[in-house]
Amino acid sequence: MMNGHPGGEAHTLRMLELAELPRGARVLDMGAGAGEALRLLREGGFDAAGVDLSPRGEGVEQGDFLHLSFPDGSFDAVLSQCALFASGDQPGALRESHRLLRPGGQLLLSDVFFEAPLPLLKAAGFTVLHREDLTPQWREYYLEALWREETDCCALPKGKCGYWLLIAERR
Repeated sequence: MMNGHPGGEAHTLRMLELAELPRGARVLDMGAGAGEALRLLREGGFDAAGVDLSPRGEGVEQGDFLHLSFPDGSFDAVLSQCALFASGDQPGALRESHRLLRPGGQLLLSDVFFEAPLPLLKAAGFTVLHREDLTPQWREYYLEALWREETDCCALPKGKCGYWLLIAERR
């Protein structure tokens, strides 16, 4: 069972279901961590790659997802869960996602936002197809992580934040 983001494996599978990607689609997991989503993608019949600044799983390659070496338009989809915020440059990570997607490719994103996500996605060249505010689930997940001393409460900026599940298409 995955612990790297709220909802774990069920959340990843739901995002894939919402995107309706065909089997064999080329998918990049940005912020792949221990490789749980990468494993799910491959088991689901996708041609999947995973990158992370600090890879912790089999098949996950080291890479800064603000500056990846893949050619433009290399992927049908980019999946990112609880990772773009951690890059320190969400707009830059969204621009890099856009560059990596073929025209019509999809971004499957769930993450923390300290500003409205829709203008950020639009500015990066995306059209939002699906959006859900999952802030209550994220709060519960984060509080449990604090309780288990698995995270530092001071690592986040101060202010109101939200946790969103977004499916967007590269224009």
